[in-house]
Amino acid sequence: MSMEKKKIICYFNAENEAFDSVVNHAKNFETRGADELYLYNYSKLENESDYFLHACREVTRNVDIPVTVGVHVRKLEEIKKAFYTGAKHVIISLDHLLDGTPYDGDDELSKEKREKALDLIKQGVERFGKDAILVEYNAVNEEKNDRVLKIDTLSEELKNIGVYRLMLKHVYISGGVKEKIAASKLPVIIRDSLMRNDMETLISMDNVEGVATNFYEGKDIMAVKRNLKENGINVDLFAFDSNISFKDLKTDDKGLVPVVVQDYKNKEVLMVAYMNEEAFNKTLECGMMTYYSRSRQELWLKGDTSGHFQYVKELRIDCDNDTILAKVEQIGAACHTGNRSCFYRTFLKKEYSETDASTVLKTEYDTIADRKVNPKEGSYTNYLFDKGIDKILKKVGEEATEIIIASKNPDKEEIKYEIADFMYHLMVLMVQRGITWDDVMEELYNREKKQ
Repeated sequence: MSMEKKKIICYFNAENEAFDSVVNHAKNFETRGADELYLYNYSKLENESDYFLHACREVTRNVDIPVTVGVHVRKLEEIKKAFYTGAKHVIISLDHLLDGTPYDGDDELSKEKREKALDLIKQGVERFGKDAILVEYNAVNEEKNDRVLKIDTLSEELKNIGVYRLMLKHVYISGGVKEKIAASKLPVIIRDSLMRNDMETLISMDNVEGVATNFYEGKDIMAVKRNLKENGINVDLFAFDSNISFKDLKTDDKGLVPVVVQDYKNKEVLMVAYMNEEAFNKTLECGMMTYYSRSRQELWLKGDTSGHFQYVKELRIDCDNDTILAKVEQIGAACHTGNRSCFYRTFLKKEYSETDASTVLKTEYDTIADRKVNPKEGSYTNYLFDKGIDKILKKVGEEATEIIIASKNPDKEEIKYEIADFMYHLMVLMVQRGITWDDVMEELYNREKKQ
């Protein structure tokens, strides 16, 4: 069996779904253990498609697992809009492009539509890369599996133009179908509701990289993965597949080890708690921070009563093996007082300059954003917002030119001054257009991963 880890991909049909519903479903799938998400809305109406893509943008801001987006595509611009959501992959439905004509049809209309479909897919690959485009294909027509049995040519042609993966839906499993999928020139993802087939049968097939399903809504996907792993299927249990056991840790005389809890994104220290062996193992099992309450002398799943769960992103051990650092995604407040962090009170502070780049940029951005919501008389920032986008763009252009002029001179101080001016006006533009530093950093991160 391949050493590649098999993936459970949770899909969600967002047609006629509210914005918050799309985001919440995506988040729930992630926290329950999905490897990837596949969100789609194949409506031909432009306003519905744009609304869906706006929801996808919010999803990619709020989840850390890869997101694949499927929309009705007729031209390259629509593929581009789908990638602008932050999606890792875009799925193109071949059946939608062919519009009812068979892929292997010999008549002139079928040939013309096939040629146009492949050309558009090729444009997408050339523009966004060979690891970016997936093609979805319906495995059945009037007769069960009559199309999946003919995928030899399809998979070869798609591979030749650089398609990343082939997604097959409505697959009826038989010996012949398994052979065809195993022989496909492209790795296959099977999309299935699991009403007829079972996960283990599908995901264990040769050349099947993963299974996309909507079956696990509200279910414990990590439990499914543990069961698959016990049956010899190589799945990803994330950081919960720990390379140390609790016995490797140095505990106090009560069998406890302290845990420092930190926000995985902004590095804020949220709280300190304790784990015993049972809490440690439960955390690894469910992926949610579980502690031992010294006052109540019982196990304590953080958020069990408040809903303020902590989802594990990373666990570290210190040099003495006696303290755990937990990097988590914090839902709501970490502190029982309602404060984000338990460390919200300062009792001693010596003034110092805060020059950390991320802190300074975020503070300045937040100040500008606050000016937009709460105008202050005489504020230059509010003057720019009042004048509108054209004035802001003019100032951004002017400040960029000032950087170029300053860079011709040997004085670094002048260059620093002009860059700071430019950064300020750039942040005014960002606030005006609803772009955050997190959005920009995410885009840079995605580019770095592709290099």
